[in-house]
Amino acid sequence: MKQPLLDMRDIVKSFSGVRALNGVSITLGEGEVLSVCGENGSGKSTLMKVLSGVWPYGSYEGEIYFQGELIQASGIRDTEALGIVIIHQELALVQELSVMDNIFLGNEIGSFARLNDEAMHHRASELLGRVKLNIQPDMLVRELGVGQQQLVEIAKALNKNVKLLILDEPTSSLTSADIRILLDIVSELRDQGIACIYISHKLDEVLALSDWVAVIRDGDHIATKVAAELTQHDIIAMMVGRQLEELFPREDHEIGEVVLRVNNATAIQAGASRPQVDNVSFDLHRGEILGIAGLIGSGRTELMQCLYGCYDGQYQATVELDGQSKQIRTQRSALAAGIAMVPEDRKRHGIVPIMSVGRNITLSVLDNYKTNHFSSVFGGVDEDKEYQDIEEYIARLKVKTASPELAIKHLSGGNQQKAIIAKCLLTHPKILILDEPTRGIDVGAKYEIYKLMYSLVKEGMSIIMVSSELPEVIGISDRVLVMHEGKLKGEFDHQGLTQEIIMNCAIKEGA
Repeated sequence: MKQPLLDMRDIVKSFSGVRALNGVSITLGEGEVLSVCGENGSGKSTLMKVLSGVWPYGSYEGEIYFQGELIQASGIRDTEALGIVIIHQELALVQELSVMDNIFLGNEIGSFARLNDEAMHHRASELLGRVKLNIQPDMLVRELGVGQQQLVEIAKALNKNVKLLILDEPTSSLTSADIRILLDIVSELRDQGIACIYISHKLDEVLALSDWVAVIRDGDHIATKVAAELTQHDIIAMMVGRQLEELFPREDHEIGEVVLRVNNATAIQAGASRPQVDNVSFDLHRGEILGIAGLIGSGRTELMQCLYGCYDGQYQATVELDGQSKQIRTQRSALAAGIAMVPEDRKRHGIVPIMSVGRNITLSVLDNYKTNHFSSVFGGVDEDKEYQDIEEYIARLKVKTASPELAIKHLSGGNQQKAIIAKCLLTHPKILILDEPTRGIDVGAKYEIYKLMYSLVKEGMSIIMVSSELPEVIGISDRVLVMHEGKLKGEFDHQGLTQEIIMNCAIKEGA
């Protein structure tokens, strides 16, 4: 039997006595693609940190063999020297440096403190050609799109003579065109004998790309199976430990009168060739889930930012809420009007990473906990009431956290998203805007968020959901608006709606 390239045997990793990995074993051969699937918090990232040297030898139990040799890495440099390279979901490129400088950062060509720029430029051009990226090596990274930056990361890995490439959620922020390019390149690398471990919640990508699929649940290795013999439902059942009746648990609910009327919303960014939002008008009904679809750059997020008072350019809109005219120019005024928003980029705009889970949840309603003590000039904080609210909403949204005092950056993406939604719900909004509510989270957490959305609209709340996932838009929404280049191009009831109908509308030109 041929010796595997990678052999991880009975890996156990604990944090403060709690096991994150419970005897996980995986193997992988040269030129093979293994996808590792599991819910957020299942142990996938911990396993990859053990493999890549973030958690050094001696900090875990078990053994890792690479090309038949035991790895005793003290850090990432040791594993990279062996040809194991990890590309994280959060790209690690230096934005103000050139592409070439990023590719060679820490691995420069030269001697005696004199760099050989000509050799590095030639080598960088060669590597960029291998990843089908037609750009100049001296371009600044900040001038590139996210998809192009992802390819620069792969070129950087190839420069380290990679034998095993680990991709952690590589397509979560990419367009469909960029995704196709990336998947094609991974396939080409496989043909060149480079193995890949692929971590993604997008199961269609997993099945299209993988030779093997390994599933981890709550730190346990459930199974590793041949990808060609699996369906998406098979993988989901292994991930969550049960059959999900449907990916989108549509529930009957009553839709009432118009609660929000937006007229002539327009948003303009300085220097842009066209408005990001171009004279858009729409209504929202009580108890309705209104989906907003469209390609990236269509103006979906910008429209929501106008409605929430956080667009950073010039914008205007006539807004009526329950028949009353509202001037919404700031987030505070939006909250006061009864509008709350879960932003598209939760890490940048949704959480304060170093702050506790609890304090993130109460961040928008701190005034609720003020007390007025005669003995204090400044008053105080009713910590008992605040903690009571924190515990109530952690339980209501099933936020998995060891403690409300834990820094929120340590939570999985799905649990961070639940905490952000909890923060919004504490403001008791009439309208909840969800911009990409399930991006980068697993199917189990998605299912819980969908169930929560239906429970909220049954209580009379109205929801606007922006999503790039067309099955999600169709599966959850009552009505769908489609945008293209800042304009509203179509409005559809969910019944009989297909992805093809939405895409044809999303790409059509003209009025």
